[in-house]
Amino acid sequence: MSKIVLITGGNRGLGFSTARALARSGATVILGARDEAAARKAVDMLEEDGLTADWVELDVTSSASARTAAKIVRERYCRLDVLVNNAGILPEATDTVEHEFADTNIFRQTFETNTFGPVTVTENFLPLLRESVAGRIVNVSSTMGSLTDQNNSLSPYYSMLLPAYRSSKAALNSIAVELAKSLKDTPIKVTTVCPGFVQTDLTPINRQQAPLTADEAARIVVTAATLPADAESGTFIDANGPVAW
Repeated sequence: MSKIVLITGGNRGLGFSTARALARSGATVILGARDEAAARKAVDMLEEDGLTADWVELDVTSSASARTAAKIVRERYCRLDVLVNNAGILPEATDTVEHEFADTNIFRQTFETNTFGPVTVTENFLPLLRESVAGRIVNVSSTMGSLTDQNNSLSPYYSMLLPAYRSSKAALNSIAVELAKSLKDTPIKVTTVCPGFVQTDLTPINRQQAPLTADEAARIVVTAATLPADAESGTFIDANGPVAW
């Protein structure tokens, strides 16, 4: 029986590469997306490669959208084996307005997608994950959300002043720890991953300067999505191993 996988923001970039990699391993991948045309195009691309794919309309900032998406997945598949909370934004990267510190509206927008989004989606899909014999939750975060890294003057990210993005990921990291603790008596494992600096549309700099392709970055997401039964839950990892919180 194939694994059933849902990936938020799965129609492009890292999400799409993760979907393709997991589908190649035999999984049925469901792309969570806001735009029907983009989602259908992505599904068609996967099916042309002989892979099994589906899509569901999902706006991670909307509780109603997440509830409806979960209902649809239940009707079609009865369970969910892997949830990848991949959707994320970084509007600070293109903000040209000067601020004393930060734009509160950008903070709200960033947290709605990067932090509240995974909470909303996880809350609505947990009942389906509980139907799996080996549920997995993968939160796509960033080393820039590591408090240890933020305070490390030797870090290549130290001078990047992105308070909304970095704090949204730090909050997501904390949420993942609490989620893992709440699920400690279940077979569901929670893993936070940093895919690295990836060639995606997250920011103009990502597309122009990032060293990693989306396919290369997807490997760590796949690793977390396919953890063995004896693996530890509640960890933060990248391609090189554990990341300091």
